[in-house]
Amino acid sequence: MLRRLHADQPADFAFTPANQAWAQAQITKYPEGRQASAIIPLLWRAQEQEGWLTRPAIEHISEMLGLAYIRGLEVATFYFMFQLQPVGSVAHIQVCGTTTCMICGAEDLVAICKDKIAKKPHELSADGKFSWEEVECLGACSNAPMAQIGKDYYEDLTVENFAGLLDAMARGEVPVPGPQNGRFACEPKKGLTSLDMPDVNTAPSNGSVGIATDLGDTLKRIDGTEHPLRTPWSQPASV
Repeated sequence: MLRRLHADQPADFAFTPANQAWAQAQITKYPEGRQASAIIPLLWRAQEQEGWLTRPAIEHISEMLGLAYIRGLEVATFYFMFQLQPVGSVAHIQVCGTTTCMICGAEDLVAICKDKIAKKPHELSADGKFSWEEVECLGACSNAPMAQIGKDYYEDLTVENFAGLLDAMARGEVPVPGPQNGRFACEPKKGLTSLDMPDVNTAPSNGSVGIATDLGDTLKRIDGTEHPLRTPWSQPASV
C-alpha cells in the first residue's frame, strides 16, 4: 500500500531537551558509521512525543543520523507502526480485526469507533480527541476481541465496556488496561487449570498492567522526563 505524508505539516520539529538527550544516547549504541541503525527508535520517540510522525520530524532525525531525507522517508512510510497523519489528542484506537478477534466481535468494536469517533479510519473525531483504525493481529488472541489504545492492550472487550472506555477517556480518565472482564491475564475464563497453587498469582494485576499503572503513562505523550537516562554501555568496563 502506498503511504503518503499528510498534506498539512507543522513548520518545524524539535525534541524536548530530555528526548534529545535520549536520542543522542541511543545513537551511541551503534559503532561509528552505523548511526543509521538508530532511525527506528528515534522515529518512534518522535511519534511518542507528538502523537504522529511529521515530515519535519523525519527530516530532523535524518539530519541527526547523517542520512539523506529520502532514507528517512523510506523507513517512515514502510512501517505501519508510524502514523503519518494527526491522531486524536487523547488516544488513537487500534482495533485488532484478524481472525480470532473478528470471530469474537471485532466488527462490533469497529462499529462503536465509527459511531463515537469518525466514520472512516484515521479521521479525527469532531472534538479532535480520538482517531481509530483496524489493524492486523496484535497477538492477544486468548483475550479476543481486543484493542491497543495508546501504549497498552485493552482485552476481553464487549460493545458495552469498550464504549465505556472511550467515554471515560473523553472525560480525562485513564482506565486500567488489560482484561476488562476480571481475568488476571489469559487464563481460562472458568479459572486456572494448572499452576493454581495458593501462593501463585496473588498480585492485584498481571505484570504488564502493573507496570502501566505504576508508570501512569498509558495515554501520556512521552517527553523524556519519565525515567532517568542511563547509558551503561558507554561506561568503562570494570576490571
